[in-house]
Amino acid sequence: MSTLNTYDPFIALIIAQEDSRQKEGITLIASENRAHPAVLEALSSSLINKYAEGYPGKRYYAGCEYADAAELLALERCKALFKGEHANVQPHAGSSANAAVYAALLNPGDTIMGMSMASGGHLTHGSAVSFSGKFFNAISYDVDPETEVLNYNTIAELAEKHRPKLIIAGASSYSRIIDAQKFAEIAQSVDAYLLVDCAHTAGLIAAGLYPNPVLYADVLTATTHKTLRGPRGGFILCKNEFKERIDRAVFPGLQGGPFMHSIAAKAVTFKLASEEEFVAYQKQALSNAQTMVTTFKDLGYRIVSDGTDTHLFIIDLSNKKFNGRQAELLLEQEHIYVSRSLIPFDKEKPWITSGIRIGTLATTAQEYKEQQAESTAVLIDTILKKSLS
Repeated sequence: MSTLNTYDPFIALIIAQEDSRQKEGITLIASENRAHPAVLEALSSSLINKYAEGYPGKRYYAGCEYADAAELLALERCKALFKGEHANVQPHAGSSANAAVYAALLNPGDTIMGMSMASGGHLTHGSAVSFSGKFFNAISYDVDPETEVLNYNTIAELAEKHRPKLIIAGASSYSRIIDAQKFAEIAQSVDAYLLVDCAHTAGLIAAGLYPNPVLYADVLTATTHKTLRGPRGGFILCKNEFKERIDRAVFPGLQGGPFMHSIAAKAVTFKLASEEEFVAYQKQALSNAQTMVTTFKDLGYRIVSDGTDTHLFIIDLSNKKFNGRQAELLLEQEHIYVSRSLIPFDKEKPWITSGIRIGTLATTAQEYKEQQAESTAVLIDTILKKSLS
């Protein structure tokens, strides 16, 4: 960064310090990862200079032939990777991808049904503080109080009672497999659209390690920066019957010019995700998560839903002498980064929480294996117990 060092040494220093923090610390935040060097190069390319409002072949600016080529490649790779009918790679984030789906399929005041925040859902699935809860009549479903996994019979009963126009299947901190086929059956029974939010599981799906919901969803949304190891951004897959409505909702409905440098990086991401090395990485991330779960159980911690099928899991601290926020701060002081998390039916406020969420994406990208995963869990336990002495 010689130019940046000369022009703005203050920002250059901040970036250097962040580089050091990421390299020297232990990142266990489930939504963070380490982008591939090829992704970073695409992000810093001259495509950042290009305005390309519209879609390939139908832009509102001149000079878009190479922007078109990059976006077309991203679209084809995305559809091939996930076996989708139609793709849109312009959303700036997973939240804006969800917003586009709502804009395409719903009217303000329509009823939507998604997983509650405490059970593992996302803000955009109907939270009262989100546009999704403010503009729509949001109904939440929870996990089973006993098993802490989804009870599809209960969800079906709730859907029959409220007759939502859209059902959202997907989560931000739910560690078990979500059965898209069962959700599709529930949606069909009440004549609702089904949106599957795969923000956290897209990479696992691409690697064949998590059931692909594209066969059952009317629309699928996801991010490229979590399990996919790409740039921060979102994308949408949908059935052909919805493609015009989805595309219009993204542009001109919600966004102006797409970030062409990010779209090029998404194309790189989809290519990388189709390779065997990526599959090996995803398998290791799963193994590391399961190793940490086993170790934490042996150390006396309770894991929400008693385990994980993905790269993340939630530790319940409600029987400990510290809450989720306190644990997050204690670990941060030792350069271990986790995120506090609500647990099902949490009695604490969302800012405090009774749990912490742990994910293995970034550490696996740093070549952690089972031995390092186990020792990291022991280290976390040591730090938390030391705080009580």
